[in-house]
Amino acid sequence: MRSRWKRVRYRFEWIGLLLATKLIPLFSRRACYYLAQTAGALMPIFDRHRYEVALNNLEVALGDQLSIQERRKIARESFQHFARTMIDLLWSPRLTPENFSCYIELENLEETTRGTGPERSIMIACYHYSNFEWLSLACGFLDLKGTIISQEFKNSLLDPIFKKLREQSGHELIPRERGLVRLYKVLRRKGRTALLVDLTVPPSQTAVAIDCFGLKTSVTSAHTWLHERTGVPIVPAHCEPLPDGRYRIIFHPKIEATAEMTHQQIAQACWDSFEPYVRKNPAPWLWMYKHWRYLPAHADRPYPSYANFFRPFDEMLQRDEADSVGGTN
Repeated sequence: MRSRWKRVRYRFEWIGLLLATKLIPLFSRRACYYLAQTAGALMPIFDRHRYEVALNNLEVALGDQLSIQERRKIARESFQHFARTMIDLLWSPRLTPENFSCYIELENLEETTRGTGPERSIMIACYHYSNFEWLSLACGFLDLKGTIISQEFKNSLLDPIFKKLREQSGHELIPRERGLVRLYKVLRRKGRTALLVDLTVPPSQTAVAIDCFGLKTSVTSAHTWLHERTGVPIVPAHCEPLPDGRYRIIFHPKIEATAEMTHQQIAQACWDSFEPYVRKNPAPWLWMYKHWRYLPAHADRPYPSYANFFRPFDEMLQRDEADSVGGTN
């Protein structure tokens, strides 16, 4: 009975998304903005669990700087930014190589050419901040088309729809299975890729531990592994909202002197280039996500209530510390 209900629910989700892909592109940009603001304001009401996660995250990361009222405001705005990102992705078929610059401005684009060779072979380290979907689409329009690993949905009916939306500026999306091997081959041929590097991954999945707002978390080291084996430069980048409903994409300085760094240090350098922007304007980050799932054995400050001790994570902390001291990858 449960599996039958799931199939029915998945079919309704597919129909709803299909209708949205037809209707949303008919809306004006102003209408999209107000629709996202309304949807984002309702999400904390219907998803209390993720709203509580957002408040918990804000408390442990920035609690000494913010009142409870400020944390609640930021948590609600975080839902609204995520809603904008999804609605703008549905609207994005109206973006073209000719008009995308009317909606997206660029900062420090020259970093994508510095030291990347005539092919502009590059890895872009991205973050779930503001409109990360349009960051990817803009890179395609900027002739930085690449091969990108795609996260499959539990409802597989949705995958082809999102794949089409995300490939419209020239990217190729590939499944996670053997995805890292395929990216290695792409980069060896002087190709390009982009990876989201701010989500928690289990220690067993090519991970390293970094300091994120002073709290230890386990993130992917795929970009560091690929860099070590191909030499392709890593350029962090993020998208931030502008007051008029437009966006700005900021390319950070290329990660330098990596030959002297461990995988953990390279991943940390990527995060360190981004964290100041979140501290300055926290709301666009994905605060409703469980960024700190693992609790160190000897934590020197509070962690979110959902964090639990996990021995492999503690062993990874010790290993990364030993590698850092030894200076080896």
